[in-house]
Amino acid sequence: MTTTIELAPGTPLTVLSEEEQMFQESVRDFAIEKIRPLVPEMDHAATMRKDLIQSFFELGIMGIEVPDQWGGAGSSFFNAVLVVEELSHVDASCGVLVDVQNTLVNNAIIRWGNEDQKSKYLSLLATEKVGAYALSEAGSGSDAFALATRAEDKGDHWVLNGQKLWITNAAEAEIFIVFANANPDAGYKGITAFLIERDFPGFQVGKKEDKLGIRASSTCELILEDCRVPKENVLGEAGKGYKIAIETLNEGRIGIGAQMLGVARGALEYAIAYTKERRQFGTRIADFQGVQFQIAQAATDLEAARLMVYNAARLKDAGRPFLREAAMAKLFSSQVAEKVTSLSIQLYGGNGYTKEYPVEKFWRDSKVGQIYEGTSNMQLATIAKTILTDRL
Repeated sequence: MTTTIELAPGTPLTVLSEEEQMFQESVRDFAIEKIRPLVPEMDHAATMRKDLIQSFFELGIMGIEVPDQWGGAGSSFFNAVLVVEELSHVDASCGVLVDVQNTLVNNAIIRWGNEDQKSKYLSLLATEKVGAYALSEAGSGSDAFALATRAEDKGDHWVLNGQKLWITNAAEAEIFIVFANANPDAGYKGITAFLIERDFPGFQVGKKEDKLGIRASSTCELILEDCRVPKENVLGEAGKGYKIAIETLNEGRIGIGAQMLGVARGALEYAIAYTKERRQFGTRIADFQGVQFQIAQAATDLEAARLMVYNAARLKDAGRPFLREAAMAKLFSSQVAEKVTSLSIQLYGGNGYTKEYPVEKFWRDSKVGQIYEGTSNMQLATIAKTILTDRL
């Protein structure tokens, strides 16, 4: 069945500048024309096409905030959020690949890297190399700082031993930010961030997970067995890894909010189009008030999520506090994504439950939004803490 897609209720003109609107539309056109035809194949094969990744570099969206002196676009965090939303409204796997690259890996190096590290790694990340961010382990998920991976200072180099799990982009990445504890006696204050290249001795990308959703996005384990890391590859300074992780993840959560916003929007666009074509009892199901009310509520929830995500991104760019707003944006947008994608399946009826139609994939992709980069319960804990220690 061929369906003509109409955009769901769009971004308010008062939110975006004319330049931002043009940028958003260019990424949207790219996603629809270049990514959408490949989505079923990539989802089935659970593989991201290499030529598509190369097109991300050519489009300039793998180094959005990277200064132009290192080959980046020298743009804003807000524009990175727009990119993640637009890619995710077609395919969440593409959205999260670009999201991790920009909001986690690049951001961490921009903020914490020295000039040599920025010159070497940002220039690669902006133009040709995929990056990954390795914090999670089997015993440290929500308790992110219960790291078992250890780093030992050998004088002119470090040696790392341990295992990382659930690392997004790991199959494609060639540059990794890896967190290890260099001083376990100091607890979380011993955690240190390291810049590791894929071909470093003792470093290996392990098993790739077979996932429910975002299947084209790789999620793998990392194995470090006496991994030798040059002394100059400490990011920031020894013992500051916990601070790097916290601050970077706070920004990354806005990116996940944008991803979930895109997922919900993509599903709703298909559902609206379908209700205008599907006929029952001699009329379009879009003409039934019960259906109209469900779509109206979904569009309202989607708009609320959009404004929360955009607001958090604007605050980040303005250098203002955004911890609570980022947590709220991720929490709410992930809830909206699961709710709207489920509704979209319902509006398709039996067809929605089959892989012949696109909405079941949006639903599968939505679930991870409540899990990675801080579960919904962790976002609630953050929100509650900030409310109880501050005024609304």
